Amino acid sequence: MRPQLLLLGTAFITMACAGGGAPKSGGPAPEFPSQQSYGQPGSAPADEAEASAGMAPPPSPEATARGESSADFDEAPAKQRPGLGTTWGETRVSRISTSPFFRDDPTSPTAVTSFFYNDLSGVRAMGGRGFVSAEQGVVSVAGGALLVRLIDESGRPLPGMESGGKNFIVGKNGQRYIIQIKNNTGSRIEAVATVDGLDVIDGRDGSFSKRGYIVSPFSTVEIDGFRQSTETVASFRFGSVGGSYAARKGKARNVGVIGIAFFHERGSSWGWGPDEVRRRNSADPFPGQFAEPPPGW
Repeated sequence: MRPQLLLLGTAFITMACAGGGAPKSGGPAPEFPSQQSYGQPGSAPADEAEASAGMAPPPSPEATARGESSADFDEAPAKQRPGLGTTWGETRVSRISTSPFFRDDPTSPTAVTSFFYNDLSGVRAMGGRGFVSAEQGVVSVAGGALLVRLIDESGRPLPGMESGGKNFIVGKNGQRYIIQIKNNTGSRIEAVATVDGLDVIDGRDGSFSKRGYIVSPFSTVEIDGFRQSTETVASFRFGSVGGSYAARKGKARNVGVIGIAFFHERGSSWGWGPDEVRRRNSADPFPGQFAEPPPGW
């Protein structure tokens, strides 16, 4: 097993926690993977064992063996599949803190986006004929209220393509990537992200009930790996499907897709949501033919 290296480079990110109040009626309280591991924002974990609870564990040899084939799905063994997956990369410093965040709706996201990634030949095969190239691979959410893209370790956006209403990102084997989320609204947003169907915080199956990262108004957050602790992540690196983190956990079925669910905060205005975008697009520049006197005239 290749030893993990602690690399320089620190990101300060805020993770959502359920807070001290009750969620909106009609749905259960969202599950926070490490809710019992941390105190109020700014306080320290009780001990190292608790601090690691709820974070993504590294793949085990047993899980690697199971990942070679998906017994419950009719497909080729993961190690024989072409294209790219996301591996459990080297350890990097990426510090976070927790902060209360009450969702307007605990179980239903305000917006959801997803995009597929692969090498160039794989994207061409998936997109078929007539795909449209987008040099920076930016995925717009809710009429531009949020922007999502993948960038490399130098901060350069990865190229993308669009076909049939689906977004595709082109990567290269061995390349490190980062999920970048930009919030163009005046409200805090919670982003729950998955890679290959696995939650980026706890490494388990993705779900709307998981807690995510808080993106402050008019700011950008970068998610650069599967979270190991409040201090470090295992970086996202493109590799073979058989060598991917998901395959080594025996969950290769959803390799090749990245998803993000967005929740807006209770009491906040969402901004450029779908309803407002439709309202703007349907605005009539000439709603009447003649001027009317003002009320009370």
